[in-house]
Amino acid sequence: MTVYMLGAGPGDPDLITLKAIKILKKAEVILYDSLANDSLLEYAPDDVELIYVGKRAGEHYRKQPEINQLLIEQGKKHDNVVRLKGGDPFIFGRGGEEELALLKEGIDVEFVPGINSAIGAATSIGLPLTHRAVATSLTLVTGHEDPEKSEKQVNWDYTADTLVVFMGVGLLKKYVPKILQYRSPDTPVCAIEKGTLPDQRIITGTLADITEKKIRPPALIIIGDVVNIYKECEELRSKME
Repeated sequence: MTVYMLGAGPGDPDLITLKAIKILKKAEVILYDSLANDSLLEYAPDDVELIYVGKRAGEHYRKQPEINQLLIEQGKKHDNVVRLKGGDPFIFGRGGEEELALLKEGIDVEFVPGINSAIGAATSIGLPLTHRAVATSLTLVTGHEDPEKSEKQVNWDYTADTLVVFMGVGLLKKYVPKILQYRSPDTPVCAIEKGTLPDQRIITGTLADITEKKIRPPALIIIGDVVNIYKECEELRSKME
C-alpha cells in the first residue's frame, strides 16, 4: 500500500519530472487537482481509475476531509495510488495534511517534488525572485488562509526583499492596504496569470495601483524591486527584436 504524492509542476506539462512520469505509468488510481495539467493523465495506463478532486477559489469539488478519506480508501485497496498535485505537494499544496491522514491509517506515502508556481512562473518569464543588487531574501505567503483557523498567521509585516503571494487575487483589495503599512506605494508588483501556459498573462504595476488592474485567478503576485529587474530585461529584449 503506497500513495505517491506527485508535484505536477506549474502548468506546462513539460515541466513535470521524469520520476513523476515513471510513477504515473504504473498508477492504478490517480486523484488529480484542477491545477495539474490534464495532458499528464495520458502517461497513465488505459485502465487507470481517474478521480477529480480539484479546488479553486469559491469552487471546491471536494472538501479536504473528503479528499483525505478518498486517499485512505484507495490506499487500502491498491498498491499504486497517485495523488497528482499542481506545483509542489508541500508549497501550499496541503500535502502535509494528506500525509498525516494516510500515515495515521498505516498507509505509506512517497513524495516526488514538483516545480512550484513561484519558481516556475517567475523563471519562465525571466523574473528573478532574488538578485544580488536588490533582493537577498524571499518570502512565500498565502493570500487565502484556512477560514476555520481561530487566529490568522498572515500579518503582512514581512521584511523579505521579495514577497510572493499565492492564491491572493480574490482578496487583493483586502491585503494590499495592509502591506502598504510596511512598504512604499511605489513598490513594484507583477501578477502572472496562468504561469507557464500558452495563455499566460503578465500584469505589472505598483502597490498603489495593482488593485485597479483586472487580474484573474489563478495568478501569482510578486512584490519587490526584482520586478524592476524584469522590466529592464524586457526593455532590452525589445531593442534586440
